[in-house]
Amino acid sequence: MENFTPYSSLAGGILIGISASILMYLNGRIAGVSGIAADLFNALSLSEKAWRLAFIVGLVGGAFAYAAFFPIDIAPREHMSTGLLIGGGLLIGFGTAMGGGCTSGHGVCGISRFSLRSISATITFLVSGIATVYLVKLFLGAS
Repeated sequence: MENFTPYSSLAGGILIGISASILMYLNGRIAGVSGIAADLFNALSLSEKAWRLAFIVGLVGGAFAYAAFFPIDIAPREHMSTGLLIGGGLLIGFGTAMGGGCTSGHGVCGISRFSLRSISATITFLVSGIATVYLVKLFLGAS
């Protein structure tokens, strides 16, 4: 386990839980990133657009701020085609629309509310991810 980071992972999990709780308490909304991003373009009122945009800017800005204070060296994956990455992104987008949410909505917020739909969706995400990695390694030899 060369990337085992229990303290930063715990801190990140706590911050995600706090932010999801604050959004639910103050706004009555679930912190599902795919729904927030998708509805940013569909929201009717200016106030709906404003909080969604602030959420997305904070999400991306927080990652940049963390990287500025705690730089890490990330090398791009070799032997990964742009088409494969685009195809994977499109499949994820299609899956979140089909599943009624993404891992943040179902996995963090749904499970914490004991939603059976979210629990089954999260189990499906995990099993599908494990199967996909296995099949890609088996048939494409990717590591």
